[in-house]
Amino acid sequence: MIRNVAIVSLSSGIVGEPFVQFEVEIGLRRLKDYGLNVKFMPHARMGLEYVKAHPEKRAEDLLRAFRDPEVDMILCASGGDDTYRLLPYLFDHHELADAVTDKVFLGFSDTTINHLMLHKVGLRTFYGQAFLADICELGPEMHPYTRKYFEELITTGGIREVTPSGVWYEERKQFTPDQAGKPVPSHPNRGFELLQGAPVFSGKILGGCIDSLYDFFDGERYADMPVLCEKYHLFPDAADWKGRILLLESSEEMPAPEKYRKALEYLKGTGVFGAVSGVLAGKPMNETYAEEYKRLLVEVIGRPDLPIVFNLNIGHAMPRCIMPFGVEARVDAEQQVIRFGE
Repeated sequence: MIRNVAIVSLSSGIVGEPFVQFEVEIGLRRLKDYGLNVKFMPHARMGLEYVKAHPEKRAEDLLRAFRDPEVDMILCASGGDDTYRLLPYLFDHHELADAVTDKVFLGFSDTTINHLMLHKVGLRTFYGQAFLADICELGPEMHPYTRKYFEELITTGGIREVTPSGVWYEERKQFTPDQAGKPVPSHPNRGFELLQGAPVFSGKILGGCIDSLYDFFDGERYADMPVLCEKYHLFPDAADWKGRILLLESSEEMPAPEKYRKALEYLKGTGVFGAVSGVLAGKPMNETYAEEYKRLLVEVIGRPDLPIVFNLNIGHAMPRCIMPFGVEARVDAEQQVIRFGE
């Protein structure tokens, strides 16, 4: 049972900006309605410019949250694009390895990088939701599918199984106070789509946002990111991927098929696709480039025997499930379920 939640800003400091405080208050009310005690770590609400300029303070907040015996769950405020800059402050002197304790860690998007940091020090984590994007949803309530998984996590400390959502939602175009209480258009969802391979496969899931994984290998966004990721051996080697299931989902930037292809080619070059037992791919936001992504997954991976399942409700398209990393998973595309348990 989760009782005490610490909110951290490991990428963007947007939750400290005045223009989102009405959203933050919505989220805090919802968390308190669950009976949760919530605290923002000291630098989480310092704003965009401060948080951007001080990766050492972001790292300090994460370490403090892990060291705090009262904290049961570390919830990421949002994503962003430069959490890799925490690497020296977490690994130069084994800071993260020395601080990490068995707490629930939840985030997605650029937090992919933090999940891989925590994987490196042996912590199981949870991928798929964040405070601002999910708990602070401007609709009349959290999306029911999203809420179901969040409630399961805070009441049981885990996720037992994931099934498809019956609907998907269009991206909200405005985040202003007059949007509070207003729903967004929804559409019927098709469920898990088996693109190739056996419908049943198993392994421990790991991965995240393909845009973030692209930046591991390409310095287009930040020239020093591939350098630092290589220096700290952040991306798991092929042996570590052996028998795992790779999760990929795409961001709100909706990468063009050319970039998606390049990202898959980078991953292929690491030996990942020769090692994993299967691939899970999330629904793209607004289903943009869905058909192109499906074709590229099959074409670039180039292993007809490797199971690939598309259209999971994970990542940037609403609604979102929560996916445990580091827990044995059994995917059954015919039965439309992923079950977790050792």
